[in-house]
Amino acid sequence: FHLAGIRLAPKERLEIPVLFMPAEMKIYKAVVVIHVMRENGENWPYKVTARPNTDLERNVTVAENGETHGIVWIYPINGTPEAPQQKSVVIRCQARQRLEQKVELLLIGVIMPGAPALPEAENSAVVDTDESSNNPEVTDGSSATLEFLYELQYQSDEIRSQLESLVGLQLVEKEWDTKSRIVTLIFNVVFAPSKPMRNEATIVIQCTAGGLWKFPLMFIATEPEVDDVINIEAVGLNKESIVGFKLTSQTR
Repeated sequence: FHLAGIRLAPKERLEIPVLFMPAEMKIYKAVVVIHVMRENGENWPYKVTARPNTDLERNVTVAENGETHGIVWIYPINGTPEAPQQKSVVIRCQARQRLEQKVELLLIGVIMPGAPALPEAENSAVVDTDESSNNPEVTDGSSATLEFLYELQYQSDEIRSQLESLVGLQLVEKEWDTKSRIVTLIFNVVFAPSKPMRNEATIVIQCTAGGLWKFPLMFIATEPEVDDVINIEAVGLNKESIVGFKLTSQTR
């Protein structure tokens, strides 16, 4: 869209509305250009003396006499479509036990990449988009592949400190359906809680061709099993009976 004739008083604030309504899961790019000129049409007496191709010269418009006619600000906008929030996947384990669970995550609306994939990240899954392959292998990240970057995010630093050492996440399998444009990523989630808890985290998956998916995980640790039964035998009425037992700390 184009806005013209907006008057600004000295030090007045201008808010520029930006509306983003993505139709597909792909990268969208736009540029907001702001061109400011004096209301009376006069030029600023400042003359551009910088060398050609410098930022200063690119950000001004110059009149015939070399004076500054206008000032230009350019703001690039990158739009990333985000899929609707999914239902929580519950990971339930008894405290002091270890659970491994396969979790299937469906990425709906994935499209063929139109540009080379971005540089690989530490946690990434590359899915071949060749229609002849239903069980693709990891490839080199060329323009004929789809790459997905994933990470486990926590709602707060406190939850991170409680869960980070207890939870493991690893991609074990990926499937590509060219007709429905659905990519299925299968993760192996490990949960080894040391005490009862109930915390939430989110698997965030981003496609380098465009698109963001978020899958909440609910981690529930139930009460642990009873360690032992302590029997105390009375030695008589109104007399103390004492029994001893050892407790071992799991940490320092």
